[in-house]
Amino acid sequence: MRSIIIDDEPKNVRILNKLLTDYCPDVKIIGTAGDANAALQIIEELKPELVFLDIEMPNGNAFDLLDKLMPISFDIIFITAFESYSLKAFKYAALDYLLKPVSIEELQNSVAKAKDNTQSKNINLQVKSLLQNINNTNGGLQKVAVHTLDGLEFVKAEDIVRIEAQGSYSVFHLIDKSTLLASKNIKDYEDILVGDVFFRIHNSHIVNLNAIKKYHKGRGGYIVMDDGTNIEVATRRKNDFLSRFE
Repeated sequence: MRSIIIDDEPKNVRILNKLLTDYCPDVKIIGTAGDANAALQIIEELKPELVFLDIEMPNGNAFDLLDKLMPISFDIIFITAFESYSLKAFKYAALDYLLKPVSIEELQNSVAKAKDNTQSKNINLQVKSLLQNINNTNGGLQKVAVHTLDGLEFVKAEDIVRIEAQGSYSVFHLIDKSTLLASKNIKDYEDILVGDVFFRIHNSHIVNLNAIKKYHKGRGGYIVMDDGTNIEVATRRKNDFLSRFE
């Protein structure tokens, strides 16, 4: 894959270049850039297939750069030393990111996903979703990318009533009573969603806390959702669940 590294620290560029040379032989670095202006020019000139993109750089940041480049025709692996950015925004958009110092295993996994990416047609939707979530002044994440058998579908987080485990798949139950079959298991969505307004209430269910109509007491108890579904509260999760409403 013809690739470009964008990072304002020459040392970081050298380290990443060495890691890619030693551990990712399918990647060919065709150029580097140290600021947003140079990055814009080199991407438009060399037309890479993959860009390793540091978030913070002079003359703008990664999001400003992508906004100028849209629509894009390359895969992206974001790299950052800062966890201050909402890393969930990347997960929501199903985009890869790496934290510095870069792990060899994580780098190889990210490159492998980029190489085997059969959903590149969705890249502009993914980046658009990311930019919307990053720029959302209300502080919440707006859309989540749901992996389906056909590709990716972007769903407003507030429209998700609950997610139900179905073997290695997951079923999204939406506010309009429609359903969406996701090709990832419920644990993958727990890693993305739980911690905002979503809660893993049982092995088989993640629920939107704003879509709960009533809680009935009991050993663990059960809840009634806005869509009329009764869902058991796992006993070991009861105290954590109730603490969300204190």
